Amino acid sequence: MIAYLPVLLVFILYFSSIPIAFALFGSSLFYFAVIDNSSPVDLILQKFVTATQSFPLLAIPFFVMAGSIMNYAGISKKLMQFADVLTGHMAGGLAQVNVLLSMLMGGVSGSANADAAMQSKMLVPEMEKRGYDKAFSTAITAASSAVTPVIPPGINLIIYALIANVSVGRVFAAGYLPGVLMTVMLMIAVSIISKKRGYKPIREKRASAKEIAKQSIDSLWALLFPFGIILGLRVGMFTPSEAGAIAVLYCIIVGKFIYKELGKEHIIPVLKETIFGTSGVVLIIVSASVFGYYMNWERIPQALTAGLLNITQNKYVMLMVINILFLILGMFIEGGAAMIILAPLLVPVVVRLGVDPVHFGLITIVNIMIGGITPPFGSMMFTTCSITGCSLDKFVKESIPFIIALLVSLILVTYIPAISLILPRLLYGVA
Repeated sequence: MIAYLPVLLVFILYFSSIPIAFALFGSSLFYFAVIDNSSPVDLILQKFVTATQSFPLLAIPFFVMAGSIMNYAGISKKLMQFADVLTGHMAGGLAQVNVLLSMLMGGVSGSANADAAMQSKMLVPEMEKRGYDKAFSTAITAASSAVTPVIPPGINLIIYALIANVSVGRVFAAGYLPGVLMTVMLMIAVSIISKKRGYKPIREKRASAKEIAKQSIDSLWALLFPFGIILGLRVGMFTPSEAGAIAVLYCIIVGKFIYKELGKEHIIPVLKETIFGTSGVVLIIVSASVFGYYMNWERIPQALTAGLLNITQNKYVMLMVINILFLILGMFIEGGAAMIILAPLLVPVVVRLGVDPVHFGLITIVNIMIGGITPPFGSMMFTTCSITGCSLDKFVKESIPFIIALLVSLILVTYIPAISLILPRLLYGVA
């Protein structure tokens, strides 16, 4: 049982007000330095450093910077004006835009953390100006970012396809409807909360077609940002990380030469916000990677998996057990790491019970995304809170309705396979 001591130590450090990144890394270091010193401590330090060398992580600073530039360049202002025209007559209209934008931006970064970081910079300040509570704005930003990796071409979709040895195209096609379902559920939750709290519509009535067309032209350059990035990724012009760099360049050009609101005086604030917003996020992610390495070293996930087949041979019960397992692990370690550790072990189990591996892939990804916004160690929770300055206790309270909405989506995706499989079968035929 001493091998499980680092897990307990993480909780002790966390509740002693130690930052979560240091709690995760310190617990892992304690294990390899004291409990099992068969491996050099240098190896753990090397693991910590090499975790930062992930190419997809470059998307985070780029999109944090893009979001910061948007606020100074007038781009976010144009997006908000366009959102007012479309949703100003609805309760919680700006929060609805937050959810929809995550779905539209699903193909931009392919990373929930990058999306959460960008929208924390772009949308949350504007929501606060419009009278939305900071904790509510932060919570819906984190929750909506869970949709991003489910919409193709999310990085997790590609990783799962390689792990499970299934077609990347099939997994991509399987992601659309679950992503739309999550979006709809979150929008319903936003509508209910907004009506209860009196987040009043900005407009007395729906905008006319003429008003929408006029605002569309005025906001054209701002609107081209997400669609241009998505289109470029779809046709293979650039990778998600390169898309982040292009987004930064695009925002600078539009802000400086078209909207003419970006000036030299904004350079230092943009750089500071990018550094502060990125450093905390990346430190948490790499620390979670090291902690996942400890868990894999002790074969803790394998031990949990081995006990699953002793519980039941019923695939529906098994899926429920796996959902619970993923949700719990997703709270403690970074979602991608959890998937990489568990998916190779669980795929043969569910396939033997008659579950389509493509369907199981979407169950897995939706699971780990929910884990990313749940306490105590959800990565998107820390990403948004660190950028917006929202306290964790307020965030947790406000996020409960959105977690429930995402759990409903998970249940539907789990027990209605057609949600995930109808598009792959239409496009590629029955496997």
